[in-house]
Amino acid sequence: MRSSKEIMEQTEKFGAHNYHPKEVVFEQAEGIMVKNPEGEVFYDMLSAYSALNFGHRHPELIQVAKDQLDKLSLSSRAFYNAVLGEWMEKLCKFTGKSMVLPMNTGAEAVETALKTARRWGNFVKGVEDGKQEIICCKDNFHGRTISIISMSNDPDARKGFGPFTPGFKAVGYGNLEELEAAITPNTVAFIMEPIQGEAGVITPPAGFMKKAFELCKKNNVLFISDEVQTGFARTGNMFASEYEGVEPDIYVLGKALGGGIIAVSAIAANSDILGVYEPGSHGSTFGGNPLGAAVSIKAMEILERDNYPQQAKEKGDYFMSKLREIKNDDIVEVRGRGLLIGVEFKVPAAPYVKKLIKGGVLAKETHERTIRFAPPIVSTYEQLDAALAIIKEAFTK
Repeated sequence: MRSSKEIMEQTEKFGAHNYHPKEVVFEQAEGIMVKNPEGEVFYDMLSAYSALNFGHRHPELIQVAKDQLDKLSLSSRAFYNAVLGEWMEKLCKFTGKSMVLPMNTGAEAVETALKTARRWGNFVKGVEDGKQEIICCKDNFHGRTISIISMSNDPDARKGFGPFTPGFKAVGYGNLEELEAAITPNTVAFIMEPIQGEAGVITPPAGFMKKAFELCKKNNVLFISDEVQTGFARTGNMFASEYEGVEPDIYVLGKALGGGIIAVSAIAANSDILGVYEPGSHGSTFGGNPLGAAVSIKAMEILERDNYPQQAKEKGDYFMSKLREIKNDDIVEVRGRGLLIGVEFKVPAAPYVKKLIKGGVLAKETHERTIRFAPPIVSTYEQLDAALAIIKEAFTK
């Protein structure tokens, strides 16, 4: 058996250093629990940034994956496969849209949404090709491709990667006046996260999303909601956009859509938007593969059958209430929705994260002073209480 130290050294030696992982090696996992090569057990409070809403290795999802692997794993979109149509119909019903376009990763889905908006702007709205504008929010995180970091104001994301893709304007997150001022006849879309996860679990002011949506409708601008992290019950609704009664023109979906087993992403919209595509204009070899589709169908069935939104809401309210009971002058705020929770500190949060991991709770700081907690929705109250006891000890001075 190789030790955690050997595995980490091998990873650092042969891999590009584009991540700085915490010093924990995952070897086995089930549900909310993770085990390292030495047999130490941890509570997973990050859920792979919301990809593991179902926990690790959900038995029904694993069985579906095994069954599908025994039949067919890949066809490419050069041919039909026996699972994709069913998945498409299921996701359409889930989102209330008439069409979906499958991809793999969240960043691919965001890129697809941007391309869709630009083409719709040219083909349908009549904006001259090359003049299309898309408005985004400051402090966003939508991924790390060239076009996506062109929307970012994070210097670490942008340094050395220019020249950047033109056609983007950034406004303050939750600032309706700035959004209204940024809209021009060439504006084709506004893209936002219902909750900014990477920025520190930041929710916009109450009513902003609804008013922004109405402003977009008034100006014939597509409203794009990036629900890659917030979607599929994480925040206590099936989609976080529902908190303000907004049904976006385009949903951007990923992470939990693949059940924590395989990368599955998509955008969902109506045919007046996704109808701008013709064969050859966009695609992905693995997008819509039968293995991912089969797992994703079962994932959506479980979400509905086991009422994951209600579970996330009730468990999230409980978890946040217990976090707020912790007495520590360094804590500025406990905030979040459902099981997407941030604890902001006055001081750098990394030392607290180190104490959490030492005690057996896996979490990570974001924007230096905020620790994000996003346990799997399948977490039991007993498991949450056990993790909370470790968190309380780590947060107590």
